[in-house]
Amino acid sequence: MNGRGEGGSAAGSATLLVIAKEPVPGRVKTRLAPEYTPEEAARVAAAALEDTLHTVLSLPARRRVLALEGRPGPWLPDGGFDVVAQPDGGLDERLAAAFAGCSGPTLLLGMDTPQVTAGILAPVLAADAWRRADAWFGASEDGGFWALGLADPDPALLLGVPMSTDRTGRVQRRRLTDAGLRVGDLPRLVDVDTAADAARVARQAPWSRFGRTVRALAEGCAR
Repeated sequence: MNGRGEGGSAAGSATLLVIAKEPVPGRVKTRLAPEYTPEEAARVAAAALEDTLHTVLSLPARRRVLALEGRPGPWLPDGGFDVVAQPDGGLDERLAAAFAGCSGPTLLLGMDTPQVTAGILAPVLAADAWRRADAWFGASEDGGFWALGLADPDPALLLGVPMSTDRTGRVQRRRLTDAGLRVGDLPRLVDVDTAADAARVARQAPWSRFGRTVRALAEGCAR
């Protein structure tokens, strides 16, 4: 599928899709240890998720979807999102299922890049975005990817891609080009996985909930 039948769609007619995990201590951001306790890691994750959701809420969209593992919490903005449960299975299967629930141009974001802004997403938000590309891809510095946009959200484009490896991004992008899709690239970003990542992203986005949370935890440790 090349999705070119959707090429005339304006940015505001796209679906914005966020895939996330409920920020429960001991179940999220475990690689922030030992610098962060499980409770602190959950606070960091909640701040990252809240920043991401508020950014998505501020963008033009035909529909906004949160594919969630777990239950909604106070970090979910009131209104604006259709919340759907993630199915069981590997990450590739859960990503594929999230796309399968959408139609027309769809942009997927994760919860690990709270520094995302409308400016960073400008290429895929442009009125001609889906005329210029059939897919949009945002690589992350750890070898994965933080964003994936598909003009025609075909789940088969994700199934079988090895996730959480240093070659995930290369394999996923090659899957798109091998399918004959024109791929537009978004800026490469840092995913928040480790404490060093958290400090770096907090410096990049000091105004964010994430940045304030990381600073508050650091200051608490200093005292």
